[in-house]
Amino acid sequence: MATKHLSQIELAARWNISHRTLERWRWTGEGPKFIKLGGRVIYRLEDVEAFEAEHSAIIARGGTAIIPIRKNGRPWKEDCPAARARNETLRATRHYGRAFWKRWAGYHARSRAEAKMRCLKSFGERIAARDPDRQTAEIHIRVALINRFNALGSAEIVRAA
Repeated sequence: MATKHLSQIELAARWNISHRTLERWRWTGEGPKFIKLGGRVIYRLEDVEAFEAEHSAIIARGGTAIIPIRKNGRPWKEDCPAARARNETLRATRHYGRAFWKRWAGYHARSRAEAKMRCLKSFGERIAARDPDRQTAEIHIRVALINRFNALGSAEIVRAA
């Protein structure tokens, strides 16, 4: 059985996105797996469908993706649940504005949590301890350090008058 392949242009048409977006995703390591033959880039259909299924998993679990759409984002063809969710986000963003959508979706809370996780990882990507009790202690120490740094960096507000 022959494996079906899609060119960059065909995949861009399938998802209703620019082929430049696919190029950027390859450069940043996002997007589906690809094969480069000489100067030609092709995508195996099964890799594309696996990528679509991965993004559809958010919807299947009853979750909503809190991913802000770029200001110049365009709707995707609505042939999968992930595309419908993205298009709904795009419509809401255009109708109500980005600031309102971010407040409504809880994007800022998620963004702050991701920033704190990055701070936690700045102490090291991995946990050094192997014992579960020591791993817990190591995480508690890292969190205590982050909280202390936050306290040192926060302004103390005093009411005058």
